[in-house]
Amino acid sequence: MEKLILHTGRLLIRNLNLSDLSNFHAYRSNPEVTKYQGFDVFTMEQAESFIISQKDKTFGNAGEWVQYGIENKTTGKLIGDCAIKLDQYDTRLAEIGITIAPEEQKKGYAKEVLNAILNFLFSIEDFHRVTETVDAENTASIQLLKSIGFRQEGHFIENIFFKGKWGSEYQFAMLKREWIQLNLS
Repeated sequence: MEKLILHTGRLLIRNLNLSDLSNFHAYRSNPEVTKYQGFDVFTMEQAESFIISQKDKTFGNAGEWVQYGIENKTTGKLIGDCAIKLDQYDTRLAEIGITIAPEEQKKGYAKEVLNAILNFLFSIEDFHRVTETVDAENTASIQLLKSIGFRQEGHFIENIFFKGKWGSEYQFAMLKREWIQLNLS
């Protein structure tokens, strides 16, 4: 299998590498960034270890999260990361996630990345469905998913003990046929 590389107008989505460490650590160590994420603030050592664990991963392994760097093509700077995990039992299904550095938010980058990931996944023959689970308090991510056309399928009430308290989550999904229909309009 090959490493995944996606291009958008402004961004390059590619494997993380050690030259990303400073920028990666800067946003992954920010409590505001990690507030709704499944990870807590990273130390520099944790950030380096994480990048090393991800830098050579390839797309397509069932049940395995692969984290990709989001690079601004103009500056060459890492501005965030995104992840794809194919379902452990059915690789026609995937879960996705995204993190954007605070200073790069509200510039349309997250939408650009998610559109690229959806275009990629739904271009795979027989691929069927993408989901994302979001903290119920993460209004920015909820608005983003709705703006792309994701459908809210579930609201899980206090289903996860998260960072010292019970949290609630929404699950959003998109089917390939829905993506195709949205892109025909």
